[in-house]
Amino acid sequence: METNLSGKTVLITGASGGIGKAIASSLAKEGCRPVLCCNKNPEALADSGAAYVFQGDLSSDSEVTRLFEELAARNLLPELLVNNAGISKVGLFTDMSADELDEIFFVNVKAAMLVSKAALKNMIHNHSGAIVNISSMWGEVGASCEVAYSATKGALIAFTKALAKEVGLSGIRVNCVTPGVIDTPMNGHLSEEDLSALCDETPLGRIGSPDDVAEAVKFLLSDKAGFITGQILGVNGGFVI
Repeated sequence: METNLSGKTVLITGASGGIGKAIASSLAKEGCRPVLCCNKNPEALADSGAAYVFQGDLSSDSEVTRLFEELAARNLLPELLVNNAGISKVGLFTDMSADELDEIFFVNVKAAMLVSKAALKNMIHNHSGAIVNISSMWGEVGASCEVAYSATKGALIAFTKALAKEVGLSGIRVNCVTPGVIDTPMNGHLSEEDLSALCDETPLGRIGSPDDVAEAVKFLLSDKAGFITGQILGVNGGFVI
């Protein structure tokens, strides 16, 4: 499928994780220039072939400013953005500390908002751009023992819909992908029995792969999705319908 992505600069947050790396690889194969961001594990991106690698806490306004100053100096201001960075907190909501609540909201929501705000300046100037936010199926329906995580992912869905309405006339599309259970380190706490039960609950009968998510992201960033904005695309094997 011709995607018309060749030569475009794409900024991907949370790029050292399983889904982030798959997205970066998929877009690089389309000829994109990936700018990869991570807060931890930059060594995981050592051989990524990225146009630029940035390490920093993107929930900090000063770090986002530093990122975009460095990109401007390198002529790498993004035409495309994937807000993929995210963390999970598993446990009873009543056991979570205020610091833990701050951390998950800062990483999962605030960072996406700050990076989007910074990226939009150039996109609006060029009257062109596309943003994809990576939420979760739990942002759609909620999950017991992942209450704060579900809340942050639900916030990303609302952010997607509202921002799409605000920047549509500026030629910018904003969409969201909601992965189901994906084979990544974030789900490493699940036992074999848990995974087997989740497979049984999934109409397609399997756990998803990072590449499944990457293909959806690639489509939404491409001109093939040129009349699609403000939409929530579930990549969950039918777990949530």
